[in-house]
Amino acid sequence: QFGRTEVIDNTLNPDFVRKFIMDYFFEERENLRFDFYDVDSKSPNLSKHDFLGQMYCTLGEIVGSQGSRLEKSIVGIPGKKCGTVIVTAEELGCCRDSVLMQFCANKLDKKDFFGKSDPFLVFLRSNEDGSFTICHKTEVVKNTLNPVWQAFKISVRALCNGDYDRTIKVEVYDWDRDGSHDFIGEFTTSYRELSRGQSQFNVYEVINPKKKGKKKKYVNSGTVTLLSFLIETEVSFLDYIKGGTQINFTVAIDFTASNGNPSQPTSLHYMNPYQLNAYGMALRAVGEIIQDYDSDKMFPALGFGARLPPDGRVSHEFALNGNPQNPYCHGIDGVMEAYYRSLKSVQLYGPTNFAPVINHVARYAASVKDGSQYFVLLIITDGVISDMAQTKESIVNASKLPMSIIIVGVGPAEFDAMEELDGDVVRISSRGRFAERDIVQFVPFRDYIDRSGNHVLSMARLAKDVLAEIPEQFLSYMRVRGIKPSPAPPPYTPPMHVLQTQI
Repeated sequence: QFGRTEVIDNTLNPDFVRKFIMDYFFEERENLRFDFYDVDSKSPNLSKHDFLGQMYCTLGEIVGSQGSRLEKSIVGIPGKKCGTVIVTAEELGCCRDSVLMQFCANKLDKKDFFGKSDPFLVFLRSNEDGSFTICHKTEVVKNTLNPVWQAFKISVRALCNGDYDRTIKVEVYDWDRDGSHDFIGEFTTSYRELSRGQSQFNVYEVINPKKKGKKKKYVNSGTVTLLSFLIETEVSFLDYIKGGTQINFTVAIDFTASNGNPSQPTSLHYMNPYQLNAYGMALRAVGEIIQDYDSDKMFPALGFGARLPPDGRVSHEFALNGNPQNPYCHGIDGVMEAYYRSLKSVQLYGPTNFAPVINHVARYAASVKDGSQYFVLLIITDGVISDMAQTKESIVNASKLPMSIIIVGVGPAEFDAMEELDGDVVRISSRGRFAERDIVQFVPFRDYIDRSGNHVLSMARLAKDVLAEIPEQFLSYMRVRGIKPSPAPPPYTPPMHVLQTQI
């Protein structure tokens, strides 16, 4: 039990005020259950009160609904309409700000015997216990006592932990090649002071305490001036979802002969009546989480590497439901059904080509670049890729589009080429062009299989890992394109009960 709302007396249309703060993870399925009771006494024991019904949903369903507002029927008492419940979610907005600051200095102390100093700044935030933690270092400006440093961006959380009056200490050093940088001096400020921007308040004397103690005539070791201070509020993944951005989920399944004959238990495509095969598990694990962010729940499902009836032509981009004009399936269950059906009708063949399905989704993504939609392609494959050069080219092209690609490798094969596509170590390139951003996440399913055979755990682990990068990939597309989230629809206000009066 996570918590209880307040009790509202004598009403069938309660508007509860109490809020519950929960951690949200895009990549996890967080199941929620709301139980409703009619309170009859002061007893905290729920069995002493009348049960009015319950509602099941996921946290993703709430935040993925338009305006992050979910309306759902209350169920649980057979044959009875139990009413509806409206749940809204909002993201806590504390510490989402960043600041862009620029500093210069004047007449700093000369520390080098030959030539001038090579100054840089170190920013430290104070901790509760009086100690200091480094939160930023500027670049070094060579051979000058009047440096102008480049503007830099830092989150307010890193700079002062969101506490505007906390001390920020700035140390000024002269850089030396051997790492024994000479201390020029220091000054202190705070976020609140800095936020006044360029003004006489933000010219700081750089003081070297040792010199100050020794020399009576010591004034300072130069001054540092704040040139500009700009606050930017970072928008989050949920700001876009709340503003109505839809995530379109497409699945592509490998029907090459290396998977083994589907009627044999050794095949990766074997249809065991009692449990999902690896393809089914990967598809469900990822699909069940993403479906919460897609309002129409219609998912295109494609296959590649098979010979199709009636003429046996090989296709690398066929609709699993048999309808090339409309490859959409209803819900993850619809995708599973189409997958099982096509296993019975097509002949597993080859080779393993990825580029056609990537280009298929890219065509759709290229037609909506305004931030209203984002595409996630899940490719499930057993192995060695045949069209590596074409696939790399299609990924480099797709990296400019609102899309991400998840590749799940099933079975025992070596997946070395997939690691290269993933691009986490070396950014993927094709004919000398590099991908604009990292959009591919590859994982071998065998790394997630639970030893005790608990498939629910295997699927949760897989989803957690492959989906963790999606919000950041999504944001990187929106940032590069300068796309801001649409404003969320106005919050729900319950209808006022109008009192009719006779005149």
